[in-house]
Amino acid sequence: MTRRTEWSGGEADPGAGAGAAFAAGSAHASESEFGSGAGTGFRSESAARAGGRRGRGSGGGFGESRGGFGEGSGPGGGAGRRSRTGSRSGGSSSSSRAEKGEPQDPVEQARNICLRLLTGTPRTRKQLADALRKREIPDEAAEEVLSRFEDVGLIDDGAFAEAWVESRHNSRGLARRALVRELRTKGVDSALIDEAVGQLDPEQEEETARELVARKLRSTRGLDRDKRLRRLAGMLARKGYGEGVALRVVRQALAEEGEDTEGLDEPF
Repeated sequence: MTRRTEWSGGEADPGAGAGAAFAAGSAHASESEFGSGAGTGFRSESAARAGGRRGRGSGGGFGESRGGFGEGSGPGGGAGRRSRTGSRSGGSSSSSRAEKGEPQDPVEQARNICLRLLTGTPRTRKQLADALRKREIPDEAAEEVLSRFEDVGLIDDGAFAEAWVESRHNSRGLARRALVRELRTKGVDSALIDEAVGQLDPEQEEETARELVARKLRSTRGLDRDKRLRRLAGMLARKGYGEGVALRVVRQALAEEGEDTEGLDEPF
């Protein structure tokens, strides 16, 4: 994985940094299955990715901005366009049935829920399944829609994992262990997680650790050496860096500042 963007060491915005986007795996399939408004809305928000795999262009990361890969993003322009062009996407018929008090088809409900959630914000299959379950969509209807979305590339856990690793490493400086934990909570398969984090080069990971320490070093000046060591190494540990890497990076940084690093080779 090539480091392409500068990450900011700030803790507040998990989405700054490398941009990575999804698109519908097949433009014709998504438009014919879900309506032209729905398919176009997702692709325009997500920056098209041919063949259902992700692109590596610049753009929003996994942050909270609209159109990025964040968890707090609400429905964006795609959903709005779909609503305004309901006659093409089936929205008008749904509204008509709702006005008449007729029950909505569970498959149609599931499809609309997923499209809203995916507008500008790629999600894993598990995240969408959890959302459908929370809205009491029958399992059979949910399975039908989720499988169809995977077929056309609207759901792609492998691409999601790769984009997540790149974005979170570049924006937050997270190491492999932390990235693995996060992807597991999102329901990504272990094999896909291993493949995604495997693209994170060990040398790049250590260089990122050095940058993290360099940014934090100034705030520890005035403290005794052991306290500085614990604070800096603890910061790296929380971001998923192993003890060996953390100790080596912190020891070197302190030595460059003139600290006596004798005896700092032992585990902290």
